[in-house]
Parts: sequence; C-alpha cells; structure tokens
Amino acid sequence: MQIGPYQLKNQLIVAPMAGVTDQAFRNLCLRYGAAMAVSEMLLANPDVWDTDKSRLRLSHSGEEGIRSVQIAGADPDAMAWAARYNVEQGAQIIDINMGCPAKKVNKKLAGSALMQNPELVDQILKAVVGAVDVPVTLKIRTGWDPDHRNGVQIARIAEDSGIASLAVHGRTRQCMYKGDAEYDTIKAIKQSVSIPVVANGDITTPEKARYVLDYTGVDALMIGRGAQGRPWLFREIQHYLDTGEKLPPVTVEEKRQVMLDHLTKLYALYGEFKGVRFARKHIGWYLDQDAQRDFRAQFNKLESAAEQYSLVEYYFDELISELDKEQITNV
Repeated sequence: MQIGPYQLKNQLIVAPMAGVTDQAFRNLCLRYGAAMAVSEMLLANPDVWDTDKSRLRLSHSGEEGIRSVQIAGADPDAMAWAARYNVEQGAQIIDINMGCPAKKVNKKLAGSALMQNPELVDQILKAVVGAVDVPVTLKIRTGWDPDHRNGVQIARIAEDSGIASLAVHGRTRQCMYKGDAEYDTIKAIKQSVSIPVVANGDITTPEKARYVLDYTGVDALMIGRGAQGRPWLFREIQHYLDTGEKLPPVTVEEKRQVMLDHLTKLYALYGEFKGVRFARKHIGWYLDQDAQRDFRAQFNKLESAAEQYSLVEYYFDELISELDKEQITNV
C-alpha cells in the first residue's frame, strides 16, 4: 500500500487511540512489524496545546517510522492551521479524525459527529488538503447510526477532496465499541472509490486479519485494541498472511522482556511520576484479567519505577520457576 510518496512495507497499521498509542506504544508496535503507526488525536485548538499531554503529542523527537499525526476539529480554518503547524513540526502525513465516538469530542461536533454533515466534511477535507504539501488521510466510521450508514457517501467526498487513503471502523458512532464490527459497509466503500481503503475493527487474530482482507478487498488493516498488551500481534498476523501458518505463542521470557522494555519507554517518555501511572493500564493489558488479578492489584499500588520494574521481574521469575517444576513433574 502506498500513501503519497510513502510505500508501506506491509498491510498492517496501528490505529490511533487516545491515551494508548503514545510514542512508547507506537515504536514497540513498529518494531514488531507494523508498517505505520498513527499518533494520538490532537485537537485543532492551540489554546489547549500548552499542556504536558499536548506537548508530547506535538513532539516527534525519537519517532520511528513514518510520522502520521491525527488532528480533530470541526472548523475548516482551524483544521487547516493545525495541519500546517504539525507539518512544520515534522509530520509527514496528516490524518483527520472523523471516527472518534467519545461524547466530549462529539459534543463539539467533531470526530464521528461530522458524518452527520457531509457538506462540512467536504469543507474540512478540502481546507486541510489545500493547506499542506504532505498526504492527508481520513478515518471514519460506517455512519452515525445503523439507520444512517453513509460511509460510501463520505468516502466519495474524501476521494473528490484529494484524500490519500481512507480508514474505516466497522461500527457506527451509536454503536461505540459494542457488538461486532461489520464489514459489508467497508466492502462497499472499497468498491466505490479508487483511493486505498483500510479496514479497522475487531481484528484480533491472524485468522480474522486474513478473513477481513479477503472479504472486503481492502488495501490494508488498521489494528487498535487487539494490540493492547500484544504488540507482537503484528508479527503473528504478517507471518500468517505470508505463510498460512501460525507462529507459536510468544514465550514467557520474550513477554517479560517486552513488558520491561515498555516500562522503560514509558518512564523515559513521561518521567517517573506520570510514567508509573501510565504503566498501570499498559501492564494490566498484558496480563490475564482473572489469573493475574492479585499481581495487578499489587502493581497498581506501587509509586516508583524501581518498584514496578522489580515486581515484574519477580513475577516472571516465579512464573518461570513454576513452569520448570511442571516440566520436571511431567517427565
């Protein structure tokens, strides 16, 4: 798949997720085989940029791979200005958010709320495309609600406006993240436009990835929640797409190293105080929600990086010891 001058090495893209796909997570996914990772959403309002959170999202220092920055807003001029500013800061691709279902975004008529107003969509897309000399991509949902799936209409507006590629989450805004993603609308969108189309939603296994590619005919897949606590999912999917065979499960030792590496990246990115707090949710995603309940409860009480790091080391030492005992018993 190609986006403007950028040829992706495969068909796997990390979906932008606010509060999740920070630089630490993006770089980890890229190292495990994702072709591109889209940054967390940045509101097209400079009045809110003077915060630690926004400053981190505006910085591209240390970014690996193609720098794709997502912006959100409902004013064409503000979106154009935000796009230009981010390009000046090093963004190589500008992604427009018209898929976020969050109330705090939609009440400002941004995110997926824009799909109710195709005329405004057209104005925003043309303003942003005309403001920058880098590719502009768009992320949408299938529609506002199940009775108003206008994804095909929005896709055609996007193509006519000069959008370089289109990602589609297989739910409406009303569906939020409930139920199963549907791919019929994504298939119809792919058949209605000539620009690259990316399918998103419920792609959590190599088999599901193969199915969605074959069923919809899309050019690439965008993976979000399925990779939380499983950055190696990209490696597993790519191997399956290439060979038709599944890789063995990730080893305990590799999982330990990934978690420790993730912790190190979070502390470096946010500093110890905030890094410790962000680590709680990320480490929780790596663990089985029932089997490791006690560990998670203990981990979430820790207040220092050293304590968190040591507890993860201790947990895996104990886990490996138990596995060794089982092997000896079974011999």
